[in-house]
Amino acid sequence: MQKPQFRASHILIKHKGSRRPSSWKEPVVTRTKEEALEILAEIRQKIVNKEVDFATIAEKESHCGSHERGGDLGWFREDQMQKPFEDAVKKLKVGELSGPVETDSGVHIIL
Repeated sequence: MQKPQFRASHILIKHKGSRRPSSWKEPVVTRTKEEALEILAEIRQKIVNKEVDFATIAEKESHCGSHERGGDLGWFREDQMQKPFEDAVKKLKVGELSGPVETDSGVHIIL
C-alpha cells in the first residue's frame, strides 16, 4: 500500500544552530534561534494581516531553495521530510498557516 502524499509550501529561516547554517541568501548564518523565530513571527504576521502573500514573501525571505517556487515543496510522501515538519503538515487543514515549526534545518512556517 502506498504511503499518503502531502503538498506544502514553507518559509525557512536558518540560524547558527541549523545543520547547514548557510543558504542562497546568506553564505554564513550567524543569528540565534530566538532571532530566527522573531523574524519568522514578523513574516507570519504580515501574511496574516494580508500585507503580503505567502509566495511573494517566501521568494524573498526563505532560506530554502524552494524560495524560487514561492516556497512550494511539491508533493511528498510520509517519511520524506523531517519528522517535526511532517507532523505539522499532517495537522494543518488545506490553506491553513502553521505557527513556528522547529527542525534541524531551522525554523519554518508552513502553508
